Amino acid sequence: MSKLHGAFQKARGHKAFIGFISGGDPSLEKSEDFVLEMVGAGADIVEIGIPFSDPIAEGPVIQAANLRALKAGSTPERIFCLVEKLRQQTQVPLVLLTYLNPVFQYGYERFFTRCRVLGVDGIIIPDLPFEEREEVRTVADPYGVDLISLIAPTSAARIQEIAADARGFLYVVSSLGVTGMRGKIETDLAALLGAIGQVSTLPAAVGFGINTPEQAAAIGKFADGVIVGSAIVKIIEDHGADAGRYIYEYVRMMKEALI
Repeated sequence: MSKLHGAFQKARGHKAFIGFISGGDPSLEKSEDFVLEMVGAGADIVEIGIPFSDPIAEGPVIQAANLRALKAGSTPERIFCLVEKLRQQTQVPLVLLTYLNPVFQYGYERFFTRCRVLGVDGIIIPDLPFEEREEVRTVADPYGVDLISLIAPTSAARIQEIAADARGFLYVVSSLGVTGMRGKIETDLAALLGAIGQVSTLPAAVGFGINTPEQAAAIGKFADGVIVGSAIVKIIEDHGADAGRYIYEYVRMMKEALI
């Protein structure tokens, strides 16, 4: 069992909460503080985005955060330095979210060597086609880094294939389109998660659009956890370097809703 899979079991009595920040927004020092605030508030897993100039899966909020982080000098190497500092203070599972080009340019072997040495537990690459996953996974697997699979509402015909091949946990995309806060999630998640459960014992966490305790509680009835990104990034956009206490309060509220 991987550390990511285990994090869902450790969240006994509650479903898992996974929070996301864009690394380096507004600075690497503040990103370190923000991750620790999430951990202190009960986050079970934290995703750190490696900023990229063309984040095609992201909505306006996270796109803007990527640009702010890049302007502040964030790079893959500096994100690794952030992970190194975090690992001196917490052992909460950490996942990197990035796009294929930064990993390719860094060098697959070099990238996943750094992940293992520094304690990165998983990676999400939204623009990596399922059919081409072996290019990355054959390098990630030996270093103990879970390549996390995404299942979208349009993936019904391929659920069995994707889920059977997954690592760590399954990232279930709640809605079509890009990331961003949504007032209503119309996908039949109960049916989608039920289909996943028939072919996989891995935990399934739902992301894209979740931003209120009510949404988290409703989705938590079916899912093993929820993933929240844009709502946290919007707090950072609104409060900048002072966002820490607001992030803590928000994550605690969301975690408490996940009974």
